[in-house]
Amino acid sequence: MSGAEWGTAAGLIVLAYLVGSLSPSVFLGKWLKGIDVRKVGSGNAGTTNAFRALGTKLGIAVLLLDVLKGVVPVLIARLVLHDEHPVVIVLVAFATVIGHNYSLFLRGKGGKGVATGAGAALALMPVPMAIVVGIFVVLVFGVRIVSVGSIAATIMYPVMAVVWRQPLAYIVGACVMAAVVLSAHRKNMVRLWRSQEHRFTAPWSRKKGETPAAPDAATAARETAPAPAATNHTSAPDTSPGSF
Repeated sequence: MSGAEWGTAAGLIVLAYLVGSLSPSVFLGKWLKGIDVRKVGSGNAGTTNAFRALGTKLGIAVLLLDVLKGVVPVLIARLVLHDEHPVVIVLVAFATVIGHNYSLFLRGKGGKGVATGAGAALALMPVPMAIVVGIFVVLVFGVRIVSVGSIAATIMYPVMAVVWRQPLAYIVGACVMAAVVLSAHRKNMVRLWRSQEHRFTAPWSRKKGETPAAPDAATAARETAPAPAATNHTSAPDTSPGSF
């Protein structure tokens, strides 16, 4: 690569990190509902907590925007570089996930990288990623635990990259991104092992007037702290864990 190409590559990676750092859940929550998703529910700035804290419509908007955060920088990199430098393109994809998980605008905090990573992966390897998305959807609605689908899909992503004989840089990138996403799900894995992970109820399956199920007793016990003396006691917010 020439000096100009190195400069272009660096610019694309920085741009990807900045785009990944944008948080639709925080912005839309504050702008449209006056809610900071980091202070309600699981406190996570990702898609799952957005659904719980902001409702289905805004949750879908956050999901789409988080996916686009991954898609757009990778597509720009592929167009600018003409697919001639796969290592740089993979670094761009990785930068979007890092930006989402460790946002510059949220003081190093963020989501868990599933939606943004899925978008980046879709732009890198459309067919293998379509299969992974199918696995995610089947598992999520089959067991009604988002983290199960997230973890399984993340593991299958590099597997599909190998099966579909993607470039070595893409396979290595898939393994690294999978490791980052799985690392962000460590607590979810512990809760799954202990059978404490939250099960959701799809909005269309609830009866009219029915409210979502409360978190299990173990979750409530972990998150509810006694109020100090001489103050009014208030109910603790729902703290079911996020997975995106």
